[in-house]
Amino acid sequence: MSYKFGLYILKRFGMAFLTIFIVIFMTFFIMHAIPASPFSSEKARTDATIAALEAKYGFDKPLPVQFVNYLRGVFVFDFGLSTAWVGYTVFDLIKGGLSYSMRIGFSAAFIAIVFGVLLGALAAINRDRWVDKIIQLITTALVSLPSFVVATLFLLIFGLWLRWLPTISTNPGGLVMPVAALALYPMAYITRLERSSMLDVLGQDFIRTAHAKGLSKFKVLFKHALKCAVSPVITYAGPMMAYILTGSMVVENIFSVPGLGRLFVNSMLRTDYMMIMGVTIFLTLMIVVMNFLSDVLYKIMDPRIDLE
Repeated sequence: MSYKFGLYILKRFGMAFLTIFIVIFMTFFIMHAIPASPFSSEKARTDATIAALEAKYGFDKPLPVQFVNYLRGVFVFDFGLSTAWVGYTVFDLIKGGLSYSMRIGFSAAFIAIVFGVLLGALAAINRDRWVDKIIQLITTALVSLPSFVVATLFLLIFGLWLRWLPTISTNPGGLVMPVAALALYPMAYITRLERSSMLDVLGQDFIRTAHAKGLSKFKVLFKHALKCAVSPVITYAGPMMAYILTGSMVVENIFSVPGLGRLFVNSMLRTDYMMIMGVTIFLTLMIVVMNFLSDVLYKIMDPRIDLE
């Protein structure tokens, strides 16, 4: 088992590395396929000035040479200099926005997983009762609403009409609405996923055996059933982080959160190629790592999974 597990980890690591390389390759050449220079929109700049700027940032070299140089830098987290925020490296700007994005993203993920698992288990043990029906009704409504719609509704209701929460993220309590807007959809999805998985587990023989041994209902549910029923949630954790990270791009702009999402949108508006590539690759790296960890944790939580 240990040999197979180690081989599985190496295989998943190789696939993760290949995925990151493909994203770097595609992002680099797609951005450089754009005919306009990132300096061409600047006013009162002569061709000589633009040529000097391109030489400073290395854009004057042949494309294969630029790619090799960029690839070397990426492996040491050197994404180059920003062309829009003069004097700052891309990685420095990413670090500045990462503190907000990580705080929002992991808070939303924690809330989604904890409440999703609890509500799903509650719905399963109360199957076809009023509690189950209410939970299914609410989760169905939440699954149908994208994060930017929920964020806009929160902003109107709790920020402008009721004035319960600040609309600017830098104020105390300003991250409550962004976190809630990003957490509701994955929480609803996890609730439905956990309910279905829990119902399947509760009907298996080892649960009936646990009841026959005289174990309390609490121990049967939380020591035996929940451990097996939570496996699909672990599998969803990777895609959930992808949803939260990509959804945060719009949500951060709605609530003026100075995170990676807002940085990415502003870099697109200012045609900062280096920043666009850096944020895209960094977000890809985070998503790939989360998927890798969820795959490994899934096997650890359920040893019955066939690695083949």
